[in-house]
Amino acid sequence: MPIFRLPPDEPLFPSAELAEPDGLLAVGGDLSPERLIEAYAAGIFPWFSEGEPILWWSLDPRWIVEPAAVHVPRSLRRTLRRGTYRFTADEDFAGVVRRCARVRRAGQSDTWITRDMIAAYERLHELGLAHSVEAWDDEGLAGGLYGVSLGGVFFGESMFSERPDASKAAFVRLCERLAAWGFDMIDCQMHTEHLERFGARPLPRSAFLGRLAEALERETRQGTWALDEGGEES
Repeated sequence: MPIFRLPPDEPLFPSAELAEPDGLLAVGGDLSPERLIEAYAAGIFPWFSEGEPILWWSLDPRWIVEPAAVHVPRSLRRTLRRGTYRFTADEDFAGVVRRCARVRRAGQSDTWITRDMIAAYERLHELGLAHSVEAWDDEGLAGGLYGVSLGGVFFGESMFSERPDASKAAFVRLCERLAAWGFDMIDCQMHTEHLERFGARPLPRSAFLGRLAEALERETRQGTWALDEGGEES
């Protein structure tokens, strides 16, 4: 199948089902909020390195976690019970994104969280559509994660940990809050052993797109999030 070149002035995408076998669908366009929102709603996400053109992907299968069914390993349950970390949402979005960008991951020579990507997700955060969860200890920010929320879906982007289990614990706290809000799924995009231990499972792209369409019928929780019982701040 061809790789599509996106128009520079309109946030349009071809069907995600037309992606290459490796998931690559399109090249070009920009990282405007309008285009990113359109992409996520269509089951598409950007992923590229510094110096490359913007590349857009839709993987098959797509890995998801259902927040209400997340599996918490016993050792992590002990960490949570001990109160090792304090958790917040949207308290240091910029710090979380930048720490994620510094992480060097297996099989990657550089980060895909480029300067343009950081700026783009900070714009989404300002619009109340991108969110972070932070884990803190006495030394400061110990771990966290960030992603995009539309309807009943949280599209996970990246996570980092500078102390043991910090990002894992933040992920569990996110799942608890999303489950309480009735979210349908967390889009993990691709497989990692780390997420599989939490119960992540693959969906054929067609099934994922069907569930995504249903989940997007829910109202988006736009604004600043909180992890307490109230769950949202104005």
